Amino acid sequence: MLDIGWSELLLIGVVALVVVGPKDLPAMFHTLGRLTARARQMAREFSRAMEDAAKETGLNDVASDLKGIASKKSLGLEALERATEKFEKWDPKLPGTVKAAAPAALQPDPELAAELDAAEAEFEPEMDPPRAPVTPAAPADAAPSVPTGEEEKGKA
Repeated sequence: MLDIGWSELLLIGVVALVVVGPKDLPAMFHTLGRLTARARQMAREFSRAMEDAAKETGLNDVASDLKGIASKKSLGLEALERATEKFEKWDPKLPGTVKAAAPAALQPDPELAAELDAAEAEFEPEMDPPRAPVTPAAPADAAPSVPTGEEEKGKA
């Protein structure tokens, strides 16, 4: 209440004993007790009167409605707190050892790359102008063709 410790109370008692005297000290403490009891009673009556006035005007209902509106649950702060707790506990480690798994995780998937290339090839003719057909390669056991002089002159 007043933050008076035992040492302060002892000092006040000794000073009161010296100033008032041992003969009148019990009467003074009795009077001091009555005054504090009356002050407490008046404070209780005042707070009770304020509570009754608040009940009559409906202020309690408004206060409870405001508390309900501003609660964490109605504002969605509960879900936000749970999400932040999960985020704080999250450990972003790769499975296995980090050094060994990191290069493997960055390598492209060959099957997926082949599928993407096939899909690209399928849609390229629609986007690009038509190309000349590709001639099939000569068989391996066939003799290589030797160009004649006339063909070389035509190329130059």
